[in-house]
Amino acid sequence: MTRGDIESLATDFYDLLESFKHAPVYHLSFEIFLVLAVSWLVFFRKPRPIEKKLTEKEKQELIDEWQPEPLVPSVDPNHPALNVRVLDGIVGKTVEIDGRTSLNFATFNFLNFVGKQRIADKAIQAVQKYGVGSCGPRGFYGTIDIHLELEERLARFFNCEEGIIYSYGFSTIASIIPAYSKRNDILFVDEGVHYAIQKGVEASRSHVKWFRHNDIADLERLLAEQEILDKKNPKKARSIRRFLIIEGLYVNYGDICPLQRMVELKYKYKYRIFLDESVSFGTIGQTGRGVTEYYNIDRQKIDLISSTLEYAVGSIGGFAVGSSFVVDHQRLSAQGYCFSASLPPLLAAAAIEALNIMEEDNTTLFETIMDKSKRLHKKILSIKGYIVNGDEISPLKHLRLTNALNTIGRLEEIVQFAQTRDITITVARYLSDEHRLPEPSIRLILNVEMNDEELEFLCTVLQEALVKVTT
Repeated sequence: MTRGDIESLATDFYDLLESFKHAPVYHLSFEIFLVLAVSWLVFFRKPRPIEKKLTEKEKQELIDEWQPEPLVPSVDPNHPALNVRVLDGIVGKTVEIDGRTSLNFATFNFLNFVGKQRIADKAIQAVQKYGVGSCGPRGFYGTIDIHLELEERLARFFNCEEGIIYSYGFSTIASIIPAYSKRNDILFVDEGVHYAIQKGVEASRSHVKWFRHNDIADLERLLAEQEILDKKNPKKARSIRRFLIIEGLYVNYGDICPLQRMVELKYKYKYRIFLDESVSFGTIGQTGRGVTEYYNIDRQKIDLISSTLEYAVGSIGGFAVGSSFVVDHQRLSAQGYCFSASLPPLLAAAAIEALNIMEEDNTTLFETIMDKSKRLHKKILSIKGYIVNGDEISPLKHLRLTNALNTIGRLEEIVQFAQTRDITITVARYLSDEHRLPEPSIRLILNVEMNDEELEFLCTVLQEALVKVTT
């Protein structure tokens, strides 16, 4: 190599260094990354071992050793769902089980509409006119004039602009929540809400903030924390919607929500209220219009009210009422409405006739059921050894035993003893994936037709059962 060649190489190397000085940082970083990657591939990466082919014998041994996972988890054969009591006849104030008639304190037939001849006659007339089923969703030739009539009647009953009905009670609120609340929205949810609400919350994929059951202070704490976060990022806050999800009367606890304070907080922290009145509809308020009537709250302040037709009304299905702007959105977005066959006309006719009875001028149904609920509450409180959970005017109450005595086993013994005395009651049941499992309890449900003598007999049997299982 001549002197000139060496000088040429030195010049080229100097030019290369100068080019590095002027090159962009991202360009140099990328080249360094490539050099390191190539070095790792060449010097450090281990070649994949050549897989050894298995012999036919080895393959068969592996097949013989393989144990597939069960398609479904194992279930205790004594699980209550596999050992149900079979009823015969109308499930009304009384029920027939194994040939014996007993007083029914187990089903949600609050107003004793199940089996009422006047309602049954209307359902029979509907079958003769429309047939049994609809065989189509509401948007695909499943809408019948009687559906529109029921929706109009429900809206008028609650003094709202519009109503919408669903063919299944569970799917009502479970479809409504994800129809409005989407990813990144925020749901403030009472941790005591029933399972259908929990499934709707889960399906929404929204950010969920659970507050302690009926604890206004805990709700306000969460709202205040969110307000601080919103002030830190106002641009994001403007795109987030906030919802409060509550029940009027909680099916898992029997107590009424503090709706007045929640409405006050709505205007302070700017959220929407979705109120499920499944239990309170037809049982609470002077005319059975639920907790809004009980607290004398303008329903226009509640963004959406949902309920079921399967409790007080004694039919099947569910509904929601509110402004036309809010309700109409469900007709294109609520899965339970869009993709389920519409409510059978006979059930819509039954629900309309039930509303007719509820709206009669001389009805004392609601005053009577609240008064009897108070009397029953007082009677059970007088029995030492039971804890009564639920508001005194609630027709749904939860009974628990004191301290360590309150076990599923003991409660089941009380239920079984009561059945031998012709009183039908039940232990409240929950699924294992509930957000918060309530304590074990016996769920008592009052039928408006129960008289004082029958309520007294219930309390006598409960007292006898308590003595039997605790001695």
